[in-house]
Amino acid sequence: MEQNTLKRRGVGLTGVDKDKSFGGYTLFCPLTSDTAHLVDIDGKEVHSWKLPGRIGRHARILSNGNLAVNTLRTTELTTKDGGPFPFPFFNKYGGGVMSELDPDGKVVRQFTDDLGHHDQYHYGDGRFLYTGLEALSPEDSAKVIGGVPGTEIDGITYADTINEVDEKGNLVWQWKVSERLPRDEYPLQAHYTREHYPLINSVIPMHDGKHILASLRSVSAVIIIERSTGNIVWKLGSEVLAQQHNATELDNGNILIFDNGAFRNGESITYTRAIEVDRQTKNIVWEYRDRSQMHNFFTPFMGSAQRLANGNTLLCESAFGRLFEVTKDGYVCWEFINPHFAPYPDQATAKIFPGESNALFRAYRYSLEEIPWLKKKLGGTDGEGQASGVLGSICKQQ
Repeated sequence: MEQNTLKRRGVGLTGVDKDKSFGGYTLFCPLTSDTAHLVDIDGKEVHSWKLPGRIGRHARILSNGNLAVNTLRTTELTTKDGGPFPFPFFNKYGGGVMSELDPDGKVVRQFTDDLGHHDQYHYGDGRFLYTGLEALSPEDSAKVIGGVPGTEIDGITYADTINEVDEKGNLVWQWKVSERLPRDEYPLQAHYTREHYPLINSVIPMHDGKHILASLRSVSAVIIIERSTGNIVWKLGSEVLAQQHNATELDNGNILIFDNGAFRNGESITYTRAIEVDRQTKNIVWEYRDRSQMHNFFTPFMGSAQRLANGNTLLCESAFGRLFEVTKDGYVCWEFINPHFAPYPDQATAKIFPGESNALFRAYRYSLEEIPWLKKKLGGTDGEGQASGVLGSICKQQ
């Protein structure tokens, strides 16, 4: 009898309502592998990319049809006790090699930052916006409030940076947590180790080009940063959020957030939800939780929510490799379980997450119009049913 619980429950396409689904093609990257997969609405793989290394977090398709991806950097550096540098979890969520690949997998652009992690945004013209780290001094590390006492690495806390580099790799803009984030207003939550503060897991330029939207997981906050001043001009905190990921700006100016729900304030039941928040009022104007039992949708870490052009939302329940699409009224119209299982290849990560995993970080949905080379590969057809996505629609990837 199969002993992997997720395999035993079934993998691949579990159901689809083509009358309700946006259709199109879904991109995902198993975190244990060096391959990106693109599947159609029937769960059939239509393309894959061999990556230049094991995936760091995720990939997305650029407007030119190329693949933007971050893969793990290799290093022989260790901490004083011989552990992975800069800390064990970095082997799980690092991603310091940022690449652009053509449809055949050829690297056409690449930039490396050994302390790059989690998120990277390719502007499409050679520029990158991404999250990095800097080591605080022991004195500054001690000023970080909260977390589990004594869990710094070699007495040091690593703080996030947000960096933008030009097409030549020159640093043209930077925002440092160490200089701009008030410690008393953004304390580490009590259950978090003090090795990484505040763990920025998503960063993206906003539509006006003047602001940056960032998700700070370990302090349960989403913020908006004014590029010209570096000031934090908007904040949503732990009164609403709990260990959230993947904050994005919608066309109407609202903020869509994947709210994980671990250690949610004032609630003992763990559940994940996706929420749309009005920026002016900070009220939740749309929310999805599992309709049957809210704890049936829960991933304590990672995850993504993407608003599709027809108003549906694609969700990634990361820890279980589950991708599903919901309509505006919460009807599940497509579900797919990542069938690619493997153990983590490095010892440090395998010790934290033993056994075979099908975990994902994010997933993205595309219409055929957004992948012009794919139509040629498929023989000039758009597949059966609504496999191509809603006609004339673009999903404005974030």
